[in-house]
Amino acid sequence: MTSGCPISPRDIARHADVGLATLLRHFPTRESLSDALLRENLNALTQKARDLEASNPPDEALVSWFREGVAFVRSYSGVVALMASAHEDPESALYASCSAVRESGARLLSRAQAAFAPRGDYLLALMTSAILTK
Repeated sequence: MTSGCPISPRDIARHADVGLATLLRHFPTRESLSDALLRENLNALTQKARDLEASNPPDEALVSWFREGVAFVRSYSGVVALMASAHEDPESALYASCSAVRESGARLLSRAQAAFAPRGDYLLALMTSAILTK
């Protein structure tokens, strides 16, 4: 979705089953389209943290959410630099979503630490998730 993206706006419009003019009216630039897509998925990652927090033990919630985060980063590997800069720039369209993800992760980690987790085997699971998740 960023510069150098091999997918044309016409292909995106066709896939979304809308006309090119409609797509461009809502998203006049590639950046606005990628921001909207990333924001939606970052918000879903934040919601996943809430869901896991409500339904899983602290250690399992942390590991599961970390796996979700790794999968997210891998699926958006072309825009990791954009997200990395967005979470430090309050003027960025993605700042609020990036901050919410960071706060969700911090909350899950604090909850796990309060339950005397993450244990060593869970830390190993976190690291291997980062390496092995596709």
